[in-house]
Amino acid sequence: MYSGFMSTPERLIESTRELLWERGYVGTSPKAIQQHAEAGQGSMYHHFKGKPDLALAAIRRTAEEMRATAEGVLGGSGSPYERIEAYLRRERDVLRGCPIGRLTMDPDIISNDELRAPVDETLDWLRERLAGMVEEGQERGEFAPSLDGEEIAATIVATVQGGYVLARASGSSAAFDTGVRGLLALLRPTR
Repeated sequence: MYSGFMSTPERLIESTRELLWERGYVGTSPKAIQQHAEAGQGSMYHHFKGKPDLALAAIRRTAEEMRATAEGVLGGSGSPYERIEAYLRRERDVLRGCPIGRLTMDPDIISNDELRAPVDETLDWLRERLAGMVEEGQERGEFAPSLDGEEIAATIVATVQGGYVLARASGSSAAFDTGVRGLLALLRPTR
């Protein structure tokens, strides 16, 4: 499954990331992780204290990846509206859902402060980043001064996360795309 050049700890982290996304915390057993990573039980416990420690490393990696992907688009060129549009329209596996958003629906992760922290921090970061872009757009006269940057940022995140849910429920990315188009129409500069 993984490259022969990937270390055992890396294979374990990547396997855990995949399994958490597909099965959730309870459905991700140490045995399933070991099989997916092609690693023995001894090597898993040599590198990690146990499943919670490995899950935390995997969640942190997923959070870092999501931030880097979002920043790659939000930090790109163009006006604030164009960058927000690029973020909303970027390539994503809509029917699989958001790897961070899916973790928020896992009671075993949300009830554990340590496992929840990277999820919460990532969503907070995204809202703050988007709010700053709205404020930048207001300064440039692109967005109405009456908009509240924090509210618009929360609306953007809610549209993306809700779009994933609607798409998964219908088995079609059309619901996600419709939500994105609607939000962009509301945000579109009037000039």
